[in-house]
Amino acid sequence: MAELFQAKKPNLGFGNMRMPKLPDGSPDTDTIFRMVDLFMDHGYSYFDTAYIYPGSEEMLRRALVERYPRGSYQITTKLFLGACAAPADMRKQFDVSRGRLGLEQIDTYFFHGLSGDSIRKAHEFGGFDFLRSLRDDGLAKHIGFSFHGTPEQLDALLTENPDMDLVQLQLNYLDWDSEKVQSRRCYETARRHGVPIAVMEPCKGGLLAGDDNEALRMLQTAAPDVSVASWAFRYIAGLEGIHVILSGMSNAEQVEDNVRTFESFRPLSAEELALIDKAVGIINAIPGVPCTSCRYCSNDCPQKINIPFFMNLYNSLLRFNNLEIAKHTYFMATRTQAKAGECIGCLGCEERCPQHIEITKYLREVAERLEE
Repeated sequence: MAELFQAKKPNLGFGNMRMPKLPDGSPDTDTIFRMVDLFMDHGYSYFDTAYIYPGSEEMLRRALVERYPRGSYQITTKLFLGACAAPADMRKQFDVSRGRLGLEQIDTYFFHGLSGDSIRKAHEFGGFDFLRSLRDDGLAKHIGFSFHGTPEQLDALLTENPDMDLVQLQLNYLDWDSEKVQSRRCYETARRHGVPIAVMEPCKGGLLAGDDNEALRMLQTAAPDVSVASWAFRYIAGLEGIHVILSGMSNAEQVEDNVRTFESFRPLSAEELALIDKAVGIINAIPGVPCTSCRYCSNDCPQKINIPFFMNLYNSLLRFNNLEIAKHTYFMATRTQAKAGECIGCLGCEERCPQHIEITKYLREVAERLEE
């Protein structure tokens, strides 16, 4: 794994899901090139993309692959099993990504966001043997997976596949003790198996990088000379076994800010950790939809709407008041699943909901605020 992390500063990775765009919706090529150059100039070299990030692989080819020597960077891209109807589709998708990136060999090739059904499909399609074949044939240097399931599922996957080179987990201070995400337990599971960890969502998709609620304003007031985002990065960078922390940067200023954080890194003090705990308490105390993600509502939905996802997204809007991030999250999710606005109002979900939530009302509100 050493060659994955050759960079002078090995702990910051460039996430390429949120590329800056021009007013007409096309990629802001000048800004993207500048961001890549800033990142590389400071000695960082790890780039993360995926098959389902619109235009990301192609832009990374233009901004990085065609402008820098092959040995100066590492690229991770990901196979989305949701777009695979048969085992042969895995190789087809790999070849599409390779073509988009303009690479013969991918540095690290992941399964994308393994959880429930995608874990089943990975087993059914012989997915892990497929990943091994790419590594054995020299088409991918390293293999692994990004993960959004339970600690128990992660333990099973790593027990069955102890030769994975890297696992990518959602770790941040808000999700650390969350009953739904269970960041701490997933982290502890990966550490127990001795697999290197790449971190995604250290700022929870950007929600922990703004100043849109009381908790984040409190952190900004406590340290006005640094960004709110730096608190989130320092929290994760202080953990053992972390090889790279991804940041989904969308402008040059964010690149510069993250570089400052990592180049002058210092662990959070006891006083700062106490403030983080206080911030988490403030955020979690904001009232929201009492959805427990039991999925009784969605299992028999005639429109196949992922109701718990939209309830959680609605809660994020209430807590962080960040419409831009919510719209981006909604757009990405509904590329492969039904929209909230497709609800037909049959009320079957409300009849089955143990929490007696007015689901159809909240689905309408999500659709009104986030659909364009």
